[in-house]
Amino acid sequence: MSYFLLSKNAGLSRIRKPILGCVVLTSMLFFRSHMSLTEEERARYSRHLKIPGIDEDVQLRLKKGSILVIGLGGLGSPASLYLAAAGVGKIGLAEFDRVESHNLQRQILYTEEGIGKKKIDLAKRRLQEMNESAEIVLHDQGIDPKNVRDIFSQYDVILDGSDNFDTRYLVNDACFLEKKPLVYGSVFQFEGQVMVLNDSSEAPCYRCLFPEPPAPGTVPNCSEAGVMGAICGVIGSLQAMEALKLLGKFGSVKSGILLKVDVFNNRFSKIALKKNCNCPLCGEEPRIIDLGTENYSVPCSLPVIESNLKVMNIEISVEQAKQVIDEENGCLLDVREPDEWEICEIKGAVRIPMGSVADRINELPKERPLIVQCHHGMRSLRVVNYLRSVGFENASSMKGGIAAWADAFDPSMARY
Repeated sequence: MSYFLLSKNAGLSRIRKPILGCVVLTSMLFFRSHMSLTEEERARYSRHLKIPGIDEDVQLRLKKGSILVIGLGGLGSPASLYLAAAGVGKIGLAEFDRVESHNLQRQILYTEEGIGKKKIDLAKRRLQEMNESAEIVLHDQGIDPKNVRDIFSQYDVILDGSDNFDTRYLVNDACFLEKKPLVYGSVFQFEGQVMVLNDSSEAPCYRCLFPEPPAPGTVPNCSEAGVMGAICGVIGSLQAMEALKLLGKFGSVKSGILLKVDVFNNRFSKIALKKNCNCPLCGEEPRIIDLGTENYSVPCSLPVIESNLKVMNIEISVEQAKQVIDEENGCLLDVREPDEWEICEIKGAVRIPMGSVADRINELPKERPLIVQCHHGMRSLRVVNYLRSVGFENASSMKGGIAAWADAFDPSMARY
């Protein structure tokens, strides 16, 4: 025992040096691994490094950086694949939907085996197969006004692949408030658009172009008007390229330049857009100073409104909808398009396309519960917001639309 104590005390200074050296060496190696590429990475990204203007510093910025992809549909699919392939170190995925057969026409992350499964789980597996060193972070509840700023604060660049105006405005507003650059993209039939927003104090935001969301029924979405699958690949890839330039700090990122693509006529055009001094978000006298001042009609933050019949949520499940229809003489309003009615319908529904609701509003009952239904529940939410604004307090949207109804009550119903 005495020998041990003597050796411990007498040789303390001699013992500390190698231990300290090991700590320093380990720290240096860890630091160096994050400050330089490994030989394997140099080989993997050699085609990048051969490009004039792309050096190891650029590739390292991609490796150390982070990008959040919102929506894993037609745009998010190709965008996320190219981000993973390019070596982005951290890729966030925000999505809550499941794969359906009609997605496969354009959403190249998935296969027929994935039908019915959660997109976000399949996407993570596919991206990890593409690049196992990438950190894939899942936000499987999607985004809403309560969580969006916290989520955005964790990333360097935001890439918006959403397919509805509610999410698009929420993403734009949160990006501006969190000072995050936003890569916007959209598609419609054979056309698409890409633009970088919010990447400087002089850059425009989405509200500079469109201060408020369009009225319900005035702008058809892809499920109503259709979209060519390949245009999603074009626009999603362009979004990935802009996000990589922002993160890697290379190339020319011209914020406020709207790139329009028309693949039917092989046309590319650009429109220069300036910041709007009267913008309600980023203008000289902004009206929107936090997300609590706006009504973002997303499912996880929908209000409950008291009516004289019962408490009706703005969005209810298909089971609740059926109960209201069967037991409380509820009226079911189908706001899909005529060609969709020909594929499948719920017996007894009143059929009025979304764009005609305002003109035919006198055909709808105010004294009975009114359940609004579409394909997946997005159009019906917009219609319900409009109906409640004009006095239909008992109007509710059927969550998941006719697709969810088929799953719950009629598996033999045709799908599209």
